Formats: sequence, C-alpha cells, structure tokens
Amino acid sequence: MLLSVTHSTRYTFADPVAHGLQRLRLKPKSTHGQEVLDWTMELTGARIEAEYDDQHHNHATLISIDDGARAVVVTCKGTVQTSDNNGITGLHTGHMPLWCFLRPTALTRAGNKVRQLVASVDADRGDRLAFLHALSYAVAEHITYEPGLTDVSTTAEQALAAGKGVCQDHAHVFISAGRFLDIPMRYVGGYLKMDDREEQEAGHGWAEAYVDGLGWVGFDIANAVCPDERYIRVATGCDYGEAAPVTGIAQGGGVSHLDVQLSVAQKLLGSSQQQQSSESGPLQAGQAQG
Repeated sequence: MLLSVTHSTRYTFADPVAHGLQRLRLKPKSTHGQEVLDWTMELTGARIEAEYDDQHHNHATLISIDDGARAVVVTCKGTVQTSDNNGITGLHTGHMPLWCFLRPTALTRAGNKVRQLVASVDADRGDRLAFLHALSYAVAEHITYEPGLTDVSTTAEQALAAGKGVCQDHAHVFISAGRFLDIPMRYVGGYLKMDDREEQEAGHGWAEAYVDGLGWVGFDIANAVCPDERYIRVATGCDYGEAAPVTGIAQGGGVSHLDVQLSVAQKLLGSSQQQQSSESGPLQAGQAQG
C-alpha cells in the first residue's frame, strides 16, 4: 500500500525561549516491509544541529530552538510503500542485544496488577505465539480504550489499576507482562491509516514480542489486529520514552502549548491501486493479534 503522511507539530510558548533542544524521531526508515520513497522535514523557529541513528537504530534529528522564539513548528511530509507481512517484522538486528528488551523500565515494571493479569491468562506458555495472542486479548479486556485519562508518564501498573487508557497503555501492559515471563518485548511508535478518516489527533503505538523462529511479531492491542500494510513503523524502544516522536528541554518560554495535526492517507496512482485497505480477517498462526 502506498501511504502519504503529513505530520505537523507546533509548540507555542508564553514567553521567549532563551535556549532549547529537541530530539525528533519522526523519519521512518526503509526496513521491515516498508520503503520510504520520499520524506521532508521543515522547521520554523528552530534549526537542525545533528542527525544520527540512536541505540535502537531509529533515525534521530537534534534541533536547537532559535533564541527568543515563541513557537516551534516541525512539519514532516512523505510517502511510504508498505506491505503486509502478517505482523512479522523479522529477525533481530541493530545495536541492542535481545537481552536488553527483557529489562523492566520505569514505565513497564511488573507489579501485583501485571502479575495477576499474567496468572489469569489460560493458555499454554510453551506455545509462545499462542500465549501472546491470549495475553493480548486479556490486556484489551482489562483496559478499555478511553483517551484523556492517562499520559506519557502513566505506568503499566497505573493503567491496569485505572482500567482505562490508550494505545500506549495497552502496549506498556503487554510489554510488562511479557518481560515478566522473560519474553523480549519492545514498543513501536509510528503511523496507522485509519479506515474511516484521514485526519488524526496523534500518532499510534503498539508492541512487538520476539518469537523464536519468527523474530519480532507485532501486536496492536488497541485495534485488535496484527499490524499490516496500513502501518508505518517510525521508532522502537524499550518503552514509549525511547521511541517518543519529540523530546526536549527549554529554558525560559514559560507555559507551552502543543498542537498536532496529522493526516495519513492511501495514495492512489492508478486503477490497480484503488483498492481500499483489506479488512482484518481471522488471525492464523504466525499472525499477531491485538
């Protein structure tokens, strides 16, 4: 599927910024069933200082905020060709060894809630893929999708206690439970083409688990589907904090306000590409289910 993305992030400051740095993970890479055909980034109120690949092999851009700026706008536009690999992104590569994805983080540390969730899953743990399927259903049953109640600092334990959250919370609980059972898990941030609209309020997040013989397998628990050709992977990490699209610091500026505008659409080149995205069918062995 050919997907077109337009993503604008605007920070508005009450007072002039004296000094500020931001790290952006907004550019996808040609890997794991996707090819980036074109991608541009435009900045207002800031300039690029460096570009590099981080420890997770994400493309990162370091920008500095212009002295005295009251607003910073980052606008990304691009086209990505994607394919459906049944949720499988392949064997592990990159700078980080697999054991790094077993370590709990502040957002994914398993407590009593996560342990109780794991104990409630009635599935054969010897069949890792089948168990992960069952675990994904359990997470969805315990956390109802409801935006506005959690934020980027909400832990897996807190999300389970609340029983409500968003895609980030689903992913963190799933990751926490998997690591508790010594399964390598990671967070994925990116874009999803919605079936009912192009304009969205934010990017999307899901999780991947490592399954012997298959490699990394994606689970989008919030949408109860395996990642398919509608998904664009942008960044991965041990949790959201390591895959966040924008992080940074600023001196001065006072109170800041964030506004995000995002559009993800299928780009049609001819009659042969004018099909709509396929509906999710029953998941088979080798497919991840959210």
